[in-house]
Amino acid sequence: MELTDLDLNQLVVFHRLMLERRVSRVAEQLGRTQPAVSNALAKLRRRFGDELFLRTPQGMVPTPLAEQLAGPVGQALALLHDGLNTQTRFDPASERRAMTIGMTDIGEIVFLPALVRRLAGEAPGITLSTVRHTATNLRDDMESGKVDLAIGLLPQLKAGFFQRRLFRQRYVCLFRRGHALGTKRRLSRQDYAGAEHLVVVAAGTGHGRVDELIRRAGIERTVRLTVPHFVSVGHILQATDLVATVTEKLAERLAGPFGLTYLPHSVALPEVAINAFWHAKVHRSPANQWLRRVVFELFADDRVASTTGED
Repeated sequence: MELTDLDLNQLVVFHRLMLERRVSRVAEQLGRTQPAVSNALAKLRRRFGDELFLRTPQGMVPTPLAEQLAGPVGQALALLHDGLNTQTRFDPASERRAMTIGMTDIGEIVFLPALVRRLAGEAPGITLSTVRHTATNLRDDMESGKVDLAIGLLPQLKAGFFQRRLFRQRYVCLFRRGHALGTKRRLSRQDYAGAEHLVVVAAGTGHGRVDELIRRAGIERTVRLTVPHFVSVGHILQATDLVATVTEKLAERLAGPFGLTYLPHSVALPEVAINAFWHAKVHRSPANQWLRRVVFELFADDRVASTTGED
């Protein structure tokens, strides 16, 4: 297929449908009528010989071919957008602006102290804000430029996004120093099952799979307390005999300030990959490139090969 066979406006419709999954939303955002959007989709279907999107009660679901096309189309449109909107050189030392990063409360504990110190020395005029993945439509806000970067375990960021691996980490069991389990060098399944647990229900993140995997392993825990976030974990464990399953990076940050210790988990849980994500529209933005460079230099594990492309 040649480029002359396609209309750029049809590719824009395709890209927006991959993001929004609803014809009405795409029509509203592009300032077109719904019949016009449907007509553009019909032409693409004829051109590719594929339905591309199937109507379901949950919206327009992409076919395998549409999923395959999504990355290249999104990147091509982003490159064209950048070429038509040439930006000037970015000087972090003199720049004054606000930047926003999407992350969980774990991310705030693990990343923000070092990131704020770095910005204070390198970019004193830049202020930083964070937003929760669960409190905003992260995909839309990154596409619109409201959120510059996102860090975490975010399987929902696919078409139209670039990513780079920062590091992988394991899950551990975290508890106070002096806990009865602290005399052991390794926890057995019986040790783990016999303890009382603090469980964090982290809705909207990939960490929610952990509880399911523990149940599948046949372990029935005594859950004494459930909380919706990780911010309070250190305070709670410090004053109780509860045990929490958390990522090792978080355990490292909490152990010293709260008098805690941690051991490898007794259940064979998969390691979790923490990535940085950014939208294709800002891939060549000097400001976004600078912010990504800072994050990579501070947190990327050089032993892990990075990838740049669609998720």
